[in-house]
Amino acid sequence: MPRRIEKSDQQWKAELSPDEYRILREKGTEPPFTGTYVNEKSEGVYRCRACGTPLFLSDAKYDSRSGWPSFWEPMDRENVREEEDGSYGMRRTEVLCAACDAHLGHVFPDGPRPSGLRYCINSASLNLDRAADSRADPRTDSPKAERTQGRGE
Repeated sequence: MPRRIEKSDQQWKAELSPDEYRILREKGTEPPFTGTYVNEKSEGVYRCRACGTPLFLSDAKYDSRSGWPSFWEPMDRENVREEEDGSYGMRRTEVLCAACDAHLGHVFPDGPRPSGLRYCINSASLNLDRAADSRADPRTDSPKAERTQGRGE
C-alpha cells in the first residue's frame, strides 16, 4: 500500500494548475483527443501528477480510440483504488490514486486480453517518467517478468 498523502484544498490549489485541480480534485475530465498522452508511445512509468505514485507501465498502454490514454492494467493494484460512480446518470467505476485520492479516470470491462479491462485515464492526471525503465519495477528494479505481487497473477 502506498504511503497516504493528505493535503488541504489550499495546498492542492497551490501545487496544481486550475485544470489539473478541476480534474484531479473535483473529478473532472479533459475533452477527448486533447490530452498530452493520448498518442504517446514512449517507454516509462506513468505516475500520479498530484503525488508521484507509480500507476501504469507504458507497455500496458494501448490505443482504445476512446480519446484518452488507456491501459489494460495498473502496474500495482495497490496503487489504485476503485469506487462506484453514479454521476451524470451513469453507472461507472471511478479510478483514484490510492495514495492521494486524486481522480484518474474510469475503468470499463471492454479492454483487451489478458485483463479485459480499459483503464481510461485523463492525461492531466498523469506524468510520464521516461527515465524509468518500463521493463523494471521502479520500486525494486527487478524485471517485470519477476513481478507478480499485487497484480492478480
